[in-house]
Amino acid sequence: MPAAENPLDNPAPTNKTQNGVQSLEVGLSILDVLIDHNEPMMLKDIAQAMQMHPAKCHRYLVSLIRKDYARKLDDGRYGLGDRVNALGALGAMGHTGFHPNNILERLTYIANDIKNSTNCAVQIAKWFNEGPIIIQSVEPDSAISIITRIGSRMPLTTSATGQLFASYQPDATIKPLVITEWQTSEEAVIAEKWQHFSQLQTKIRTQGYATVTGDMLVGINAITIPVILPQLDSSAEMFIDGQPSVENLPLEYAITIIGTTEQLPMGTKNNVVERIMAIAQRYQIA
Repeated sequence: MPAAENPLDNPAPTNKTQNGVQSLEVGLSILDVLIDHNEPMMLKDIAQAMQMHPAKCHRYLVSLIRKDYARKLDDGRYGLGDRVNALGALGAMGHTGFHPNNILERLTYIANDIKNSTNCAVQIAKWFNEGPIIIQSVEPDSAISIITRIGSRMPLTTSATGQLFASYQPDATIKPLVITEWQTSEEAVIAEKWQHFSQLQTKIRTQGYATVTGDMLVGINAITIPVILPQLDSSAEMFIDGQPSVENLPLEYAITIIGTTEQLPMGTKNNVVERIMAIAQRYQIA
């Protein structure tokens, strides 16, 4: 009788597109919200950031608390647990010298510098699976302030934030999202709109920023710049012809400056964009 075949001798071929555990991904997304916000949050704010019912969001938070990845404060807010802080400390002791939890703190410092230079509102957005979401806002010291609430998801087609992120993500990711925003199923209309949108993507990548003038609110302008963080993987290709290759870097964060037409003029004779880009370059994020 032939010996029984050991399945370990002939392992089944692996599928590169294996299915994951959706509930785990949702839980980690909630953890991402807490990490990016960098300070304790109320349940309703976490749920809003996740576009999720608070009761469902609470169940995920309970599991994160049980595993010590989150904690509930006496005032009812939720923050990061000791496990996350321990992982952050290990990362800080590595060769990168960069603490993951300090990303938002650093970007907020830069946003305040831009606010002081332009006297405009500044907001920070992060890319999630469903699109860009505002994770931090800085208001100017003026009577006029236009700010988007933290946790708001920005449209890809009409906001400077959305247009910028849409220009630095794969078309396979972006196209279904923008088609949903267009609210049409006519193939001819979709094809025409996508052609125009692709031209806009090329323009944004070429100039390195996105702008809108009254597209969401009449009389309100916005400029969004990408935040290019250093790659932690030294083997990653970051340069082409001696220059940073933005196209090869994953865009996770962006900074948007919002103001009235007087605060943030878009005429060809002003240098507001140059001033903003100069600040970003000084902090080595652009």
